[in-house]
Amino acid sequence: MTTEIATDVSTARSTGPWTLLAAATGFLMISLDATIVNVALPTLSRELDAGLTQLQWVVDGYTLMFAGLLLTGGSLGDRLGARRVFACGLGLFVLASLACGLAVSPAMLIAARFVQGVGAAAQLPASLAMIRHGYPDQAGRTRAIAIWAAAGGAAVAAGPVLGGLLIAGLGWRSLFLVNLVIGAVGLLLTVRADAPPAGTGRRLDLPGQLAVVLALCALTFGLIEGGALGWSSGPVPAALAVAVVCGGLFVWWERRTAEPMLPMRLFAHPAFSSASAVGFGMNFAYYGIVFLLSLFLQNERGYSALTTGLMFLPMTATVTAANLLGGRLTGRLGPKPPMVGGQLLFAVGLLGLLCAGHTAPNWVIWLSMLPIGVGGGVAVPAMTSALLETVEPAYAGVASGELNGARQVGGAVGVALFGTLITGDFPSGLRLSLSIASSVLVLGALAAARWAPRHG
Repeated sequence: MTTEIATDVSTARSTGPWTLLAAATGFLMISLDATIVNVALPTLSRELDAGLTQLQWVVDGYTLMFAGLLLTGGSLGDRLGARRVFACGLGLFVLASLACGLAVSPAMLIAARFVQGVGAAAQLPASLAMIRHGYPDQAGRTRAIAIWAAAGGAAVAAGPVLGGLLIAGLGWRSLFLVNLVIGAVGLLLTVRADAPPAGTGRRLDLPGQLAVVLALCALTFGLIEGGALGWSSGPVPAALAVAVVCGGLFVWWERRTAEPMLPMRLFAHPAFSSASAVGFGMNFAYYGIVFLLSLFLQNERGYSALTTGLMFLPMTATVTAANLLGGRLTGRLGPKPPMVGGQLLFAVGLLGLLCAGHTAPNWVIWLSMLPIGVGGGVAVPAMTSALLETVEPAYAGVASGELNGARQVGGAVGVALFGTLITGDFPSGLRLSLSIASSVLVLGALAAARWAPRHG
């Protein structure tokens, strides 16, 4: 038995770097597509004749399917093997990116973005499951997660900058076609990656999956269309009611079924619940505000896509280093301090933008971007480590799917809600959005201070 364990550890060490590279490349690609499109929104409005509601769907169509299918992606990875599911998701994502780059109408682009979300949902939980298997010791896993988070964090932050550069040089279609190159690299790395064994053999929870997708679709539709149709318009309250009912049915079914997609007992652990809440709040604030600032800088101030992208440079330049710092702090102090401090620092940056107002000079916007990038970067590795340490290895895919599902739901809700708030009066909507986002982050910091583990 001892010899077998030693052999497994030796194999994990030899394949661990390839596993980490493959997982980080996939995470980089799917994270990049969450923000790179934001600076292209005014361009898409002109060239594809897309309205504000359609632009919201271009952003949220991706995050909606990403969030809605993450739990299924996690379950498939646990059942069929993480590397196999990761490779299939990566291939689907590349094909959908090609369709995005060839789109000739808003409807075609939105449909392709939905398919991108499906591919991303298969990749992300499988990538974390691969890392957990490739790095069996906690210290090595914490460092690997920090590097993985740094790749995704850098991509999220770099999205607006890279998007501006690509639009200026090659046009908006290049934002999606670049994924063909990144995806090819990812597939080559996956061949060398470690292959976690097929896990629990649980059946797919189709009723639970249907309930959660309907709930998220209805919620996103209600929030987006509320600004376009009016909150009292028949379809809007009906959609929000469907979201509540389907959400309740999901919880009821998961408690009742013998093989749930998301075991409700996981939420009995305070660290699991607090990490999920923090993930929701951080993406709610981040994606919502990046969406608004991209529109604000181009439509209200008349900046080009390139200049708009460069305005995000302070955040881009700091988030990767902050992710690595967050991993070190988590290994030394445990998840609680970086989770609390990171969110409060993030909130300080948003409050700086709020206090400066919509007439703020560029240097104030740049200065406010620094704590946003550092705070968010420090908190993410701690949040991920806190959650993964609460679950047994067989549920690593499901747990990572739940965490990142919560994060993507937060991003989709942020874009939908803040996009609705700016309808009619952009400056007032921007102020209100900044106030809501910073308040959510402070609440998340309080939750982490109360329930997150102090030591890993």
